[in-house]
Amino acid sequence: MMASSRDFAKRYEADCRHLNQFFSGNASPSNARPVLEIFTTRSSQEMKQICRAYSSMYHQDLLLLLSQQKTNFARVACLRASEPCVRDADIARDALFGRRLDGDVLVEVVCTRPSAEVASIRQAYQARYSASLERDVSSRTSGSLNEVLLAFLGSSGYHGGRVDATMAMCDAKTLYEAVESGRGVDRRSILQLLRHRSGDQLRAVLASYRRLYGQELARALKRKADGVGHRSGESFPGVFRAALRCAQRPERHFARAVRVALERGGGGGAAREALVRAVVTRAGVDVRRVNQAFAAKTGWTLESVVRNEFAAGNADDGLTGDLLVELLKLA
Repeated sequence: MMASSRDFAKRYEADCRHLNQFFSGNASPSNARPVLEIFTTRSSQEMKQICRAYSSMYHQDLLLLLSQQKTNFARVACLRASEPCVRDADIARDALFGRRLDGDVLVEVVCTRPSAEVASIRQAYQARYSASLERDVSSRTSGSLNEVLLAFLGSSGYHGGRVDATMAMCDAKTLYEAVESGRGVDRRSILQLLRHRSGDQLRAVLASYRRLYGQELARALKRKADGVGHRSGESFPGVFRAALRCAQRPERHFARAVRVALERGGGGGAAREALVRAVVTRAGVDVRRVNQAFAAKTGWTLESVVRNEFAAGNADDGLTGDLLVELLKLA
């Protein structure tokens, strides 16, 4: 056991030396390969240990060093090296207070992560920014987006319990009545249900809905959203449908986010941002399913899109593309 611990310590020290050499102004093709290997083969827990070792050896915060580097590669590496809950807290913060409010990214962070992870994100956000994620969401968003996000954030306190099949069946009936019983939807009943169901329980509710009524709840919501006019994506049925898509099939959400960003074009790096979020946050989770969902809709692989988007011919883009491609291979 002691020998194993020493071996790990030595590996962390070697990793730190590679990182220090590369990010201290001595980057070259010859020392890029070990750095790529670090960011693609080390687990989240190992990256945490590497950050600690780096601080001890060089008296510098590795994540701070990466965040100060003005390169695409350093930014993606920083996201990869961060603890997932801290990374997601930072993504949420930027969506709230960045150049523009990005409701789609907020829904993505809050609704694609399991309830236990959302609880950790809330804690990390509080520790990092001395602020409540719920309070910032409440003050920065409005309307249906505000209601749905706060309901999902509230539900994160219910993680850890067993899925109740009987309750799921009852909840499915409640949702059916809330969506189908009138011209509009009973948002009050829906929000009340969302606030008190974990992500796992909600997925069981949606499965029960499909068995009972022979269709996805999302299909019924699309009809309601389409009926409110050209701004249907901002209506309660539209926002709720987007949140359910994230919660029920995250891989389809991420595949769609990349596809929509590519279709919109317009510069500004939107496609790159969508790619980075999809690949980095889903690596080791379901990135292969994201790739399959994307290919099924477009006929392209995410690797081909990465290669195309990061094909500017400079070393930074090339290295960033290599890192993302390697992350795509993680199960």
